[in-house]
Amino acid sequence: MLSIIIPALNEGAHIVACLEALAPLRARAHEVIVVDGGSVDETPALAGKLADTVLGASPGRAMQMNAGAAVARGEVLLFLHADTRLPPGADMLIAAALATGYSWGRFDVAISGDSALLGMVAAMMNLRSRLTGIATGDQAMFVQRDTFHALGGFPVLPLMEDIALSRLLKHVSPPACLRQRAVTSGRRWQQRGVLRTVCLMWWLRLRFFLGADAGSLERAYRSVR
Repeated sequence: MLSIIIPALNEGAHIVACLEALAPLRARAHEVIVVDGGSVDETPALAGKLADTVLGASPGRAMQMNAGAAVARGEVLLFLHADTRLPPGADMLIAAALATGYSWGRFDVAISGDSALLGMVAAMMNLRSRLTGIATGDQAMFVQRDTFHALGGFPVLPLMEDIALSRLLKHVSPPACLRQRAVTSGRRWQQRGVLRTVCLMWWLRLRFFLGADAGSLERAYRSVR
């Protein structure tokens, strides 16, 4: 059984489409948990009609996802952004990957949007992930529940929590890098400009790998936004 955990904050414009896309998985007895970080729109009310569980938590993806994992009943946790869609048969693809000995993994990503550059960005993300064994939230990370809890869940950071968890998980097993694509919205790239966003994220990740404090990186990220 999968527990699909979706951190949300003011996602009223996207949460219904996200949850409707997960209806086939719910019909196959997988659970969907939405963890709201204090939305001031209709996100919790809209989610309540289409999810198995809706929780409130302190804002911040790490804390929200950890809160969802704490109540999850599935043997496998799948962390999904509200603007990301899973490939068909995601549950069977995950089960097959974990059955071969992996403890965690992610999907390749495609980015939807108007810019032709988004295809190149997605290809770079997928290649980087294969070379480094690092996954990001856009790639719909999944992990065995017992492994997740044994490592203490997502490190509570304001930014880069997905990279920090990947570092821990790599000591357990390499990631299953599934070539089927999760499709994520290109809205954040297009809002700030595709090339500008790519340069920003690479700069922030480089600073994180070099030991910069995640709080300072989060402030830099917000100032550019």
